[in-house]
Amino acid sequence: MLATLARVATLRRTGLLSGPGSRRELWTGRPQSDTDNMKPLEGVKILDLTRVLAGPFATMNLGDLGAEVIKVERPGAGDDTRTWGPPFVGTESTYFLSVNRNKKLAAICDVFVENYVPGKLSALGLGYADIDRIAPHVVYCSITGYGQTGPLCQRAGYDAVASAVSGLMHITGPEDGDPVRPGVAMTDLATGLYACGAIMAGLIQRYKTGKGLFIDCNLLSSQVACLTQVAANYLIARKEAKRWGTAHGSIVPYQAFKTKDGYLVVGAGNNLQFATLCKIMNVPELIDDCKYKTNHLRVQNRKELIRILSARFEEAMTSEWLHRFEGSGIPYGPINNMKNVFAEPQVLHNGLVMEMKHPTVGKISVPGPAVRYSKFKMSEARPPPLLGQHTTYILKEVLRYDDKAIGLILQIMILKALRENPSSRLNILSRSSVFPHTAHH
Repeated sequence: MLATLARVATLRRTGLLSGPGSRRELWTGRPQSDTDNMKPLEGVKILDLTRVLAGPFATMNLGDLGAEVIKVERPGAGDDTRTWGPPFVGTESTYFLSVNRNKKLAAICDVFVENYVPGKLSALGLGYADIDRIAPHVVYCSITGYGQTGPLCQRAGYDAVASAVSGLMHITGPEDGDPVRPGVAMTDLATGLYACGAIMAGLIQRYKTGKGLFIDCNLLSSQVACLTQVAANYLIARKEAKRWGTAHGSIVPYQAFKTKDGYLVVGAGNNLQFATLCKIMNVPELIDDCKYKTNHLRVQNRKELIRILSARFEEAMTSEWLHRFEGSGIPYGPINNMKNVFAEPQVLHNGLVMEMKHPTVGKISVPGPAVRYSKFKMSEARPPPLLGQHTTYILKEVLRYDDKAIGLILQIMILKALRENPSSRLNILSRSSVFPHTAHH
């Protein structure tokens, strides 16, 4: 697929592929209309060559802000996450469905996002230097495991491995237990958010200078940067980090407590909150106890204090403790399972369940955007596309290729796919469009 893109780019440069849409149109960053619902990234085209999570999460968020995201996948199989299941909805994994809404294909773009091992795209004529020569306006974002250079740069980047190398896994898990992988791919997600912000900064830079730039995002750097105070404790005081389970190394009490029927997380970040907590739990004698009068003392006497509080929490149901803490000013909340998360009134109020109609399985729901804006609504949710779903539309209606050019592109794709996997012949020829997958925005 990538080699085909390189050939198409070469044909375009030589003029063998042309059409009314072959002229490059730059996005200026200026308002395109006076409508109140103008989205900040309307008019921005993003070519997305990423797979799995960090890259797709970044481009999905950009798509939510109005960008036209163009996702290119390997013919026949597509993104690895299409097969990461169970669970599946029809033939699509819920993993793929969760981070690939609002995407489609085009060859002329403002932003180019990829997550290949450094050097892979350059070998195919699609590296930053190649793109910069023919499209100097492009903001080119490369997402890798460990960076563009250095001793680990050629290693494949996966969340759990980067989580381990970066130290996140070392500080995650029970105090006296083994390291634990976080329940979601936080290193991938953090990298995706860094990439999203970096791309928007790149677009602003281009608006100021008229030129694109190269952005280097990687899992290792993103996660090390997110170690924050844990890293600072080591760098400044050479204090080695440890696992605390649900507790906090510098604040006591601030952790999960077992109740009669579940768990409740409660924190007391200052002396006033601690006093309020003691009153609610009917242990007022702890307020003036010389061992607990300050947070520093509470940290020093953590085990005894937690033992006392834990015994009290186990005396009542979670619902009763929630009632007692309501309006107290204490930070608190239950540990919810997924059923309770999506029944939580505040989650529903915040619009965090997004429904969309999938072309083969009907209505599906995925997590909605985390941020809302006063002057525009987030882009309407559209499902991730089927593999190759919008190829002909993009080539003909967006890129304005004529039938001869489209035929040449498809011929290149079919021949390459057959060489790589002869058994895919019937699958390839049965598709109305076999170019890399695209999706309407």
